[in-house]
This record gives sequence, structure tokens and C-alpha cells, in this order.
Amino acid sequence: MLKYDLHCHSNFSDGTLSVDELVSRAADKGVDVLALTDHDTIAGIAPARAAIAAQALDLELVAGVEISTRWHSFEIHIVGLQVDTQAPGLTALLAEQQQKRSERAIKIGERLQKAGFENTYEQACELAAEAQVTRAHFARVLMAQGAAKTFQGIFKKYLSRGNTGYVPSTWCDMHTAIKAIAAAGGQSVLAHPARYKMSNKWLRKLVNEFATLGGDAMEVAQTQQAPCERQFLGQLAREHGLLCSQGSDFHFPLPYIELGKNLYLPKDCEGVWQRWQ
Repeated sequence: MLKYDLHCHSNFSDGTLSVDELVSRAADKGVDVLALTDHDTIAGIAPARAAIAAQALDLELVAGVEISTRWHSFEIHIVGLQVDTQAPGLTALLAEQQQKRSERAIKIGERLQKAGFENTYEQACELAAEAQVTRAHFARVLMAQGAAKTFQGIFKKYLSRGNTGYVPSTWCDMHTAIKAIAAAGGQSVLAHPARYKMSNKWLRKLVNEFATLGGDAMEVAQTQQAPCERQFLGQLAREHGLLCSQGSDFHFPLPYIELGKNLYLPKDCEGVWQRWQ
């Protein structure tokens, strides 16, 4: 049985590994099919394919992306799988998203500067190198300055809603992302639905609207997850006629989150890959 990991990140967005390191690690962990799904960018796909060829890895790469969207008061992430990286509608949307990220990063830096944290924007840009600047880069800068001991602590104290360095996002709406992914020949997947800190009533509303708007699948299985959550999400996907996906959402090595780790679908769930040609 093939091992699929259909959600991970490289240093082309907020991951810490290069695509060369990422694909090598995936192969070492026994992953057969890997989707690279960096935030609002597909810039890492071609280098990742080249790295797989150069290292002669027995690994299939799926061209993917994770698009940030707004839905009511929530930031909802939509993963696109099997996308055409040359599709004009998708590339135009991602260019708009990246511009919004750049503008937001400048504002975050300004807010942190006023709070007494010097040159965080410049240091975040240095960390990101040629990639887009994300809140994760600011978190690493603040950790280096001793603002908190953990990554999560930085977000909770400085970068989450209502705190010093938080700047509201202006992402596209969910329908725009779904349409762009479909126009690029891909499948849209509702990412990590249990992580949005909403009630089950709102979660059901989200899944229903996602399906109504033409969404294809939802993530059911992740590496760190209670079995009851996995079963519930599988049932919710089936109720709304959605295919099921799985992914580690790997950003950097952690003891409890790893490429390919603990990824399996509940019985009676149809994997999103089962519709691939």
C-alpha cells in the first residue's frame, strides 16, 4: 500500500527545510507520494521535481499549494492538489496573495517596532531569503530576541488576534480559491478542518458551504490526532459527498509531527488520490 502525505511545506513559504532536504526526508520516512503545498506559492514545485531526479528518489511529487482565504471571521486554508503550475488564473491569484502577504509583513514589522522590537521586518526578510515573509519568520526572530521560549508562545503573546504584532489578513474568499484550483485542473481540499477553533455547528456550516461551492475533498487524517476526531471528520466528509485526504502539514522536524507519520483514512473513506488518472 502506498503511503501518501498530501500537505507539507518547504522554505519557499514557512517551512525550514529546502526542497532538496524535504524530498530526501520524505523518501527516508517511507513516503511514496508527496504533495508540496507551500502557502500561496508554487515556486518550490519545479526545484522539488529537479531534486527528486537529481537524488534518484523513489518518490512521486504532486504539485500543490495551500491558499489562505477568509470565511466569515475565520481564516480558512484550501489546499490545491494536482494543479497546473502554469495556469494563468491560479498564478494571477497567487501573485495577488503574495502581494497581500508582503503588505501585511511590513505592517507587522511596524507594529513590533512600536512595541520595542527593533528591525524585526528586516530580520524576517533575511530569514525568508528569496521566499515570502510569513508570521513564522517573525516568530523565529522574536524567539531569538528572547520574547518567549517557544514558537507557540510567540504566536499566543504577540502574533495572534488581539495582540501586539497581529495584523488582520485580507485574503481572497473561499469560492475564489476553489474556482482558481478547478481552473488549474486541480482538486480543492479543505485543510485541517478541526484546527479552526469553531464549534461543531460552525464546522458543519463550513463543510457544507465548501462542498456547495464545488470543493472536492477535506483533510481527515493528520499525524497528531485523536482517533475519534479522525472518525468524525471521515463521517462529515461522507455526509457532504467529499473525498478524503491526509497530510502531515510538516513545517520542520518535531517529535510528534513527521512526514508520513500516522497517516491513514478511516474505513469507508474514499481517498482523493483514487480519482487520479
